[in-house]
Amino acid sequence: MKLLIRPAPEVAIKSKPVRNQQMRQLRQNIRKLLARLDHDIRVDGSWDRVDVELPDGRGLEGPAIDELTRIPGIATIQEIGVFPFVGLGDVGDKAVQAYADRLAGQTFAVRVRRHGRHDFRSIDLERSVGAALLRASDASGVNLKHPDLEVRIELNEAQFHIAHRRHEGLGGYPLGTIETVMTLISGGYDSSVAAYLMMRRGIRSHFLFFNLGGPAHEVGVRQVVHYLWQRYGASHSVRFISVPFDGVVAEIMRSVNHRHWGVVLKRQMLKAAAEIARYYSATGLVMGDAVAQVSSQTLTNLNVVDRASDEVVLRPLIAMDKQEIIRIARNIGTEPFARNMPEYCGVISSKPVTRARLHRVEEDEANLNPEVLAQAVSARTDVMVSKLLDSVTTPEEVELVQTPAVADVIIDVRHPSEEARAPLALTNNKVLKIPFYELSQQLSALSGDRQYLLYCDRGTMSRMHAGHLRADGHNNVKVYAPAA
Repeated sequence: MKLLIRPAPEVAIKSKPVRNQQMRQLRQNIRKLLARLDHDIRVDGSWDRVDVELPDGRGLEGPAIDELTRIPGIATIQEIGVFPFVGLGDVGDKAVQAYADRLAGQTFAVRVRRHGRHDFRSIDLERSVGAALLRASDASGVNLKHPDLEVRIELNEAQFHIAHRRHEGLGGYPLGTIETVMTLISGGYDSSVAAYLMMRRGIRSHFLFFNLGGPAHEVGVRQVVHYLWQRYGASHSVRFISVPFDGVVAEIMRSVNHRHWGVVLKRQMLKAAAEIARYYSATGLVMGDAVAQVSSQTLTNLNVVDRASDEVVLRPLIAMDKQEIIRIARNIGTEPFARNMPEYCGVISSKPVTRARLHRVEEDEANLNPEVLAQAVSARTDVMVSKLLDSVTTPEEVELVQTPAVADVIIDVRHPSEEARAPLALTNNKVLKIPFYELSQQLSALSGDRQYLLYCDRGTMSRMHAGHLRADGHNNVKVYAPAA
């Protein structure tokens, strides 16, 4: 099977040098990501299209299309049937095979693009194919202006192709064609959606986490960062940087007027982020602020916060309401992470200022010991996001079980999208589908006299969560690790 990929319209209208550069990057991204499915997949193309050829008989169509719909810079993906050109009648026969069953009760139009020299016109081929479809299907008729379905055929000298199903892509620009930024990530709805929107725009993003909630909070944030990168940004290597910020919070609460706590915390984060961004050659900072959502996000307070740094601060959610943000989070798959992520506010004022005065905030900040922030920045850790889950250690050793007993219950802890791709089915064992981010809530409702084996593809997530659960006293939890 072949797939025809069209870039987002914004790519197509660029100047020739820019367009060629972006199309090269898009082909490179597609080639790298599809190689994870099968190294025999071929990726070629030109200035306005990318052609993907899938080896026959390997069941790659579904996985390849799923991967392509999550690659920034793609407008549409069309499944293409390629045939040698024999004559007008044969084109009609192939169109009938592809579309007759889909036209019942529908209007249609045939659109032909023809390249090369032939003894007929494009409209002649359109009429011939249209007549064949009317004879062989239960279509309600032809509608050239507003058809329910378009039958697209492209004829190029001695061969032609028929476009079958059409799939929508993410749009935006190819990842890596815009500069690099540093995204401040907390694991909640706002920051995860902001990170996604920047990646969709073609911007490579490192992830910066200010840890206010200890190891458990960091584990949750690592999971959502890895998920975002794996699904939407895996064509490029990026880093996860964690900054221990509890000492900074304590210093703020000791030294700053309580009405300024939220604004000063944001300013301290921005100062640290700017220094770290320069180290990693990032040209901007990304935050998940939405205007007036909380007290620190009034326009006045955002202005005061931004004065803490000379770096450009990008806020892709600035005009969105919360329901819109949650809708996007649900569509991209981060909503379950955010819903189960505890809130670590760090500092909460009883009467937070909503119209902070810059000079008063700066006077309060002058009372802070600058060494506390410097120590937090120097104590940061970083890891490649591709290795993020591998670097997580479990609180204790967990027993691995290759062959479960008949009474054992298997808990598939994978994200629903991963589980749907490769469902786990065992002959003699009950299998429960409980995503890892819901384990702690649901495990208490399960029977305490059964043994539960956690399962995921690579074993990393299952071992980590089994370790945490056993540390919390759930001694009936182990890991299902079938032999490779």
